[in-house]
Amino acid sequence: MTTPTTTEEVTDLQEVDLAITGMTCASCVARVEKRLGKLDGVTASVNLATERAHVTYPATMTPDELVQTVEASGYGASVLDAGSRLAPPEHTHVRLDDLRRRLLVAAPLALVVVVLAMGPWRFPANPWLQMLLTAPVVLWCAWPFHRAAALNARHLTSTMDTLVSIGVSAAFLWSLVALVVGPDGHPREHGHYYFETAAVVTAFLLLGRWLEARAKDQGRSALTSLMDLGAKSVAVQRISATTRATTEVVIPIDDLRVGDHFVVRPGEKVATDGVVVDGVSAIDTSVVTGESIPVDVEAGSTVNAGTINTSGRLVVEATAVGAETSLAAITRLVEQAQTGKADVQRLADRVSAVFVPVVLVLALLTFVGWWIGSGSATTAIGVAITVLIIACPCALGLATPTALLVGTSRGAQKGILIKGPQVLEDTRSIDTVVMDKTGTITTGQTRLTDLAAEPGLHPFAALAAAAAVERGSEHPIARAIVDRAEEKGIKIPDATGFKALPGAGAQAEVKGTLITVGLPELFDEVPTELTTLERAGTTVLVGWDGRARGALTVTDDVRETSAQAIRDLRAEGLEAWLLSGDTERNARAVAEKVGIDPEHIVAGVKPHEKHAKIAALQEQGRVVAMVGDGVNDAAALVQADLGLAMGAGTDVAMESADIVLVRDDLASVPEAMALSRRTLEVIKQNLVWAFGYNTLAIPLAMAGLLNPMIAGAAMAFSSVCVVLNSLRLRSA
Repeated sequence: MTTPTTTEEVTDLQEVDLAITGMTCASCVARVEKRLGKLDGVTASVNLATERAHVTYPATMTPDELVQTVEASGYGASVLDAGSRLAPPEHTHVRLDDLRRRLLVAAPLALVVVVLAMGPWRFPANPWLQMLLTAPVVLWCAWPFHRAAALNARHLTSTMDTLVSIGVSAAFLWSLVALVVGPDGHPREHGHYYFETAAVVTAFLLLGRWLEARAKDQGRSALTSLMDLGAKSVAVQRISATTRATTEVVIPIDDLRVGDHFVVRPGEKVATDGVVVDGVSAIDTSVVTGESIPVDVEAGSTVNAGTINTSGRLVVEATAVGAETSLAAITRLVEQAQTGKADVQRLADRVSAVFVPVVLVLALLTFVGWWIGSGSATTAIGVAITVLIIACPCALGLATPTALLVGTSRGAQKGILIKGPQVLEDTRSIDTVVMDKTGTITTGQTRLTDLAAEPGLHPFAALAAAAAVERGSEHPIARAIVDRAEEKGIKIPDATGFKALPGAGAQAEVKGTLITVGLPELFDEVPTELTTLERAGTTVLVGWDGRARGALTVTDDVRETSAQAIRDLRAEGLEAWLLSGDTERNARAVAEKVGIDPEHIVAGVKPHEKHAKIAALQEQGRVVAMVGDGVNDAAALVQADLGLAMGAGTDVAMESADIVLVRDDLASVPEAMALSRRTLEVIKQNLVWAFGYNTLAIPLAMAGLLNPMIAGAAMAFSSVCVVLNSLRLRSA
């Protein structure tokens, strides 16, 4: 877990998100981060896949200064507001269209040039025709590479575009000079040219860029769907000032305010978070929580923005709008995860920062070495061009961010919000999963299951007395008692002088008699019939005049999916523990139902003591994940190596946990662990491929075992391969 910053630090620092345009590789990322990092007090994390930068800066600075710094380094930048932070970059489709146009010109021209260069026909105009057909490919189709290289050169830096531009330009210009003046200073009609190399390499690289951009856009689709979940307009109820009649008025979603009553018809999206004030229906929450079964709602039920009303007409009172909704909170968490960087990505960025200059030096040494060794400048230029083309570090820069982009987006679709890339690395070392009982393994909704009374007293009389007292309490046990009395149609008498007895029970006066509800310690006398009860759950006694008269047992049902979730955790090689503040008997009863070993039960622990138990397990050498509801378990979630909060409804859950499970279902825990580990596995695969590709390809190119066209195809394929491998996470 990350150590929280001090209040003083937080107040002195501001955060902003920037959209960055013009980045093409990891070298660009390193350059933007370096320029921003040179500003006093500024730290920046730039992501190539999302084309975003998350910047922390001192309050004495303005976002405009940050934008100017990025622009001074040769890239475009703009400040993202809360409403557009997760929307696809505005330039994405423009860039895709531009790449497609250039590719459609380059591909057929390159094909004709290859046929002319490789075919058996020889005629005087052949090389001149090759040159004329290659010129638009090199000058117009490859213009994005040349432009970026020129901008980098102005700032005395280099990126992947530098390698491409130099390689393509060298191939074309060398061939042009050789065609015009020849090796002996005279024009020639026959000989070896690299026109086809310049044309084919450009076509391959444009194809790779286009496929890469398309794949990245697909990986971003889950995020786009999050933004699309929100309604664009809403029908609100308005009361006429003259007739006092209620009418419906359709307004833009941005005009909706807290307290407004809005209508949700069958098939419509819920416009914002709210409470149902009228109507009965079932809400499809799958788009937000991943839960496929619709949830029944009625007056008093809460509903969230982006969910879909499946049947009845609802009138909902808005309780949160805009950036305060649960959907907005989810998108902020997803964005936070995708902007950050894991340690493996920082390593790749550091390598990429020095990679391009090293390759330029290697290409120059290769040219000189081959020229001296072979005596042929033509052969030397061909090998040097191959080194430049094949060494481009595109795959290296895309390896981590694309996998992170797709993995966290897939998690959002399944109701699993992974807060940051470091969380992925933390999951691989987890060996113990500690779970709270109430609200995690169980539903958290108590119900009265057993009722007993001393001889001569009707059980319903004991229930009525207990309900009269407990109606003044909001405790879950109290609510279960009152709800059961109301279900049975029992008339609950009025009570006065309610007094809560923290940790023990409650008292109130009913018809002149002081009624006590709570633990046996509150009574002077407890009949044997009530002390020998053996029931699973929490039993409280009700009585008066110092004597217990009845016993009420309240239980919290185990979730249907909990037992399977424990089995799934074991299948992942994880050890499951139960940590509960409930009694030993109740904890063991729940553990037995879900399959947790008896020696892995810790009961009777107060909320403030839970983090100490987590620390004790860590001292034993265990790497611990804690699963809780994010409120009572906040300290334990922070103490754990990995915190998972059930449900996204509280700010404490958001702040305390590393992973937030939107769906209140323990089955989400093994799903989250599996997805995190799978994403990390894909990142490793991508990095192995990216590092391995460059490590093997550059020596082969320097040895003259590859030609430039094969190098261009291989380089384009390496980037596309990394992105396609990451896209496999969409089905995880």
